[in-house]
Amino acid sequence: MKLLVTGREGQVARSLAERGAKYGAEVVLVGRPELDLVDPVSVQATVDRHAPDIVVSAGAYTAVDKAESEPELARLVNAGGAGHLARAAAAAGIPIIHLSTDYVFDGSGERPWRETDATAPLGVYGRTKLDGERQVADATSFHVILRTAWVYSPFGNNFVKTMLRLAETRDEVSVVADQIGNPTSALDIADAVLRVAANLQNDPSPARTGLFHMAGTGSTSWAGFAEHVFACQRELGRPAAKVRPIGTADYPTPAMRPANSRLDCTKLAECHGITLPPWQASVREVVGRLAADCVATA
Repeated sequence: MKLLVTGREGQVARSLAERGAKYGAEVVLVGRPELDLVDPVSVQATVDRHAPDIVVSAGAYTAVDKAESEPELARLVNAGGAGHLARAAAAAGIPIIHLSTDYVFDGSGERPWRETDATAPLGVYGRTKLDGERQVADATSFHVILRTAWVYSPFGNNFVKTMLRLAETRDEVSVVADQIGNPTSALDIADAVLRVAANLQNDPSPARTGLFHMAGTGSTSWAGFAEHVFACQRELGRPAAKVRPIGTADYPTPAMRPANSRLDCTKLAECHGITLPPWQASVREVVGRLAADCVATA
């Protein structure tokens, strides 16, 4: 099984490259200058050149706050790029797995969001990702759209790495406590994507396709997330900080964040037999890896 993955330097792409061999998959990462997501000719040529069995659309404009001042660029990448990839996959007669986000919801309500719930993005990032979902669905029926949330990993920039960096110089860190979601390891996302890809190859029936939610099991606030990161650090004898919970109003950002980002992942379990691990265990794994990396480079 050969996967062509966009977003070469992203957390999910790098996690897929690491995990692929475990599933007997060849993972090919592509990005600029070879691939320009906003250019349909470049996209089609890249898919034709590599001749994959499945396209994984993991590349995106993910700067949530910056998107508010660069809406056209975000739209070109998140909506247009996703559409170009889906049409190229359709032309090649292969499926596409597209990664999306909890930001398609407005964060209201008291229960986890289901795939059938109405969408209402609060900002440019969410709107462009939702448009990308629609373009993928319109381009080909042979698609799987996976909405995930609060992604972190040993790679790139993310919340876990930010907390660890802050703990090196601060005794206390202020973290938002009134936004709730599912912390999700990109390593777990990669495992799930590879399993979905195998399922599509073994059984390409309509029951395997469509829209699914995929996030770490269990939920917490950003403050609770940070507290667990620091608890894992303390277990390893590494620098940790105290968390001071604050409200969203105390930490204004250009883009609004959903207060309730929890995703109901029942459908993925029923249709693909996939349930991601408890978020606490996955955080411990990533923190442990980062600590080991620090020791190795010291």
